Amino acid sequence: MAATLTTLLSSPAGLPFLKSGSLPWKAPLRGRAEDLRAELAEVDPEALARAVDREMRWRLDALLTGLERYRSHPYRRDLPDPPTVWREGSARLLDYGPSDRGAGGLPVLFVPSLINRHYILDLSENCSLMRWMAARGIRPLLLDWGNPGLLERRFTLTDFVAGRLERALNAVLDLGGVRPAVVGYCMGGLLATALAQRRPRDIAGLALLATPWDFHADNVAAAKRTAAALAPFEPVLNSWGELPIDAIQALFAMQDPLQVARKFTRFARLDPDSEAARRFVALEDWVNDGVTLPAAVARDCLTGWYGHNDTARGQWLIAGEAVDPRRVRLPALVLIPEKDRIVPPRSARALAGAIPGACIRNPHLGHVGMIVSTSAADLVWEPLADWLCNLG
Repeated sequence: MAATLTTLLSSPAGLPFLKSGSLPWKAPLRGRAEDLRAELAEVDPEALARAVDREMRWRLDALLTGLERYRSHPYRRDLPDPPTVWREGSARLLDYGPSDRGAGGLPVLFVPSLINRHYILDLSENCSLMRWMAARGIRPLLLDWGNPGLLERRFTLTDFVAGRLERALNAVLDLGGVRPAVVGYCMGGLLATALAQRRPRDIAGLALLATPWDFHADNVAAAKRTAAALAPFEPVLNSWGELPIDAIQALFAMQDPLQVARKFTRFARLDPDSEAARRFVALEDWVNDGVTLPAAVARDCLTGWYGHNDTARGQWLIAGEAVDPRRVRLPALVLIPEKDRIVPPRSARALAGAIPGACIRNPHLGHVGMIVSTSAADLVWEPLADWLCNLG
């Protein structure tokens, strides 16, 4: 919000710099900027200033209107949780299979990110990958990492992968003795890749959704800026043992500072009683329902992954062993959304290219849209379900 409001309110102040040509445009925009300057030379300066002021006020009003309508919307997520079949510390394993457990199909362990709540995969009654998969005869088991407690605040990524995630896999195996497939989403895909390397005999196949690997493949400078943003929070990490939710939200907002304005402006135009409005509120509630990140994990992710590119350089270690996707000899499916702004496709392609024989699909969707958009069922859910059924 701060970045959005600063951009909007400072727009009139930028006009002299635009007209003088002193604004530092990015290379792809310099030609268009010069064309705009030439057009503005023929425009009355006072009329232009009034037009910019009107546009700035309209956009600010649309943003605040959308925010207020979101805050007052009556939708609340009220889906009942499925049975919990395993629990350890803050984590639990949710079983979305049929009530008659003997009738379930291939068990599939879904591994979400440590940063966001698990229920993006079970967002609402009308938008749930888990319940849709169960209706297809698959037995989805969703790992809810939970919010780190006193124990988890001391965890490293080794504790999460070689400890908690492996024990969750053991719990799935104990349910029926059938090797499950493992599906990882975003950061969960990195953890799932490490699991697949460590436990290949216990996994039937590996599917990775929007999973990064080469953090410097798309924009090295941006990745290093993200890593550098952790430095101001070091006192908090040392004192609290975790990275707060607000800090994580700020890091995500850095990727696209004006996204807030765009999405709430669009929401202001929606009929509040529409399915589109309810879906927006459901997703926005999930976005704002984040979890903290243990200090050691925050440092590994931001300094190690974004800053040093440890994953692509073969320097990311779990239990002292480098995670190397070239050693994953399982059937693998990698879905790389083409419109992903959180995980650039080039970053995800590096992982797909390293896994021998991986099947690759490129849905024309975004990072979250591949899970919850109206096109997700056709472009992601169906191909994923077909691939999983062929494993069985």
